[in-house]
Amino acid sequence: MRLLLPRALPRGGTIAIAAPAFWVEPARVYAMAEKLLAAGYQVTWREDVFARQGYLAGSAKRRAAELMQWVRDDSVDAILCARGGWGCHHVIPRLDARAFRKARKPLIGFSDVTTLLGWQREVVGLAGVHGPMCVRDDGIAPNELRALLALLRGEAPAPLRGRGVVRGRAEGVLVGGSLTLVADSLGTPWEIDTRGAILCLEEIGEKPYAIDRQLSHLHAAGKLEPAAGFAIGHLIGCVDPKRARPTAMQVIHEILGALRKPLVTGLRFGHVSPNLPWPVGVRGRLDGGKGELAALGPATD
Repeated sequence: MRLLLPRALPRGGTIAIAAPAFWVEPARVYAMAEKLLAAGYQVTWREDVFARQGYLAGSAKRRAAELMQWVRDDSVDAILCARGGWGCHHVIPRLDARAFRKARKPLIGFSDVTTLLGWQREVVGLAGVHGPMCVRDDGIAPNELRALLALLRGEAPAPLRGRGVVRGRAEGVLVGGSLTLVADSLGTPWEIDTRGAILCLEEIGEKPYAIDRQLSHLHAAGKLEPAAGFAIGHLIGCVDPKRARPTAMQVIHEILGALRKPLVTGLRFGHVSPNLPWPVGVRGRLDGGKGELAALGPATD
């Protein structure tokens, strides 16, 4: 299936906020909306976006219906997920892949939204945007907002810079997101395809041995060796109070560094600001010498 790019966000266009996973605090949605409105865009959401059922934003039926409403609404130009956590797995069986492909709307998110972005790429054949959501009390940092809106408009995103660990250059499709959700994709219809790809990973709150387990699982499943390179974002709170060593970064170096493919760490995306956007499914270049990850094309068309 040929991968499509979503349609570019027009200036002054409408962005719908949806909650496909954990429930979201209204104040954070309002704060994000304020920033988007000030930037010249329209914002909409359903009143039940604030629904709460346990830790989820309402039932799977509600969350799926919300996504499908915005996919089918011609007045909406892009869909911004409110937050991650857990729950996107529940909604996928209720989604219409053909409608997603026909609408070609940018879907933005990270964390648990890794699942939706992976499903879009592997099942729908549509690129997406790994980017900021409504998780900050003040909405979104100015540099994140500028980068996100530029990317959605179809402008070439600025390279992300980090620390080169293994030298060399690689080109391939950008895939990945949350390490946990990437590993959880194994055996599903949206199982990650890393062949010739640049695997981009970030995580929060996982102890080093859990990161070891997830990477080892991906390795055993044949997902690391075929990759062209590895781009690592923020690893937040990935510590074990009982064991100072190895650190999460030492695990990354040991497992991924041993593959002798370009490896860059400390890239500015993931569960802390700055969480800069990158296009899922678009070709990119990883430079292990410069410590740089760059998209080779626009995220939208």
